[in-house]
Amino acid sequence: NVYLVYRRSEKEMPARVEEVHHAKQEGIEFRILQSPRRVLGNEDGHVTGIESLRYELGEPDDSGRRRPVPIKASEFVLEGDVAIPAIGTRANPLLTQTTPELKLNKWGYIEIDENGMTSIPGVFAGGDIVRGAATVILAMGAGKAAATGIDTYLREQVQVPRRRAESA
Repeated sequence: NVYLVYRRSEKEMPARVEEVHHAKQEGIEFRILQSPRRVLGNEDGHVTGIESLRYELGEPDDSGRRRPVPIKASEFVLEGDVAIPAIGTRANPLLTQTTPELKLNKWGYIEIDENGMTSIPGVFAGGDIVRGAATVILAMGAGKAAATGIDTYLREQVQVPRRRAESA
């Protein structure tokens, strides 16, 4: 399952109606009025879930959208094995300042090759952090392309053959 976790309601979501519609058609399950607090992992460093908190909407903020207000003692764990932060439209300055080997273009976006791999072998990127602000659909497409690149990269690293059904 793929979840989109968002701290406001669908009405306040900064996305076009057709983007939300298409995401749902792709099978994305919207978890609204929830927000991740931290990613959980096991001793091997693998993701096991996301600790989240439930919200209700308060008064509008400066953007005009109703402000999310945390509900006390509403913590829960959303189990999963991958977490993809998708916040904002620029590379996090902390990321780019602490990872000098990560090449950026003249606009400050992460450079990738044709497979979505960054200048760091085995590290992939896509969406707004690569192309700048765009639609959710383009970001989803970049995610699918990066997933293909990641799969190819991992298979080459461990030389795992594709199953017959995958190569057909």
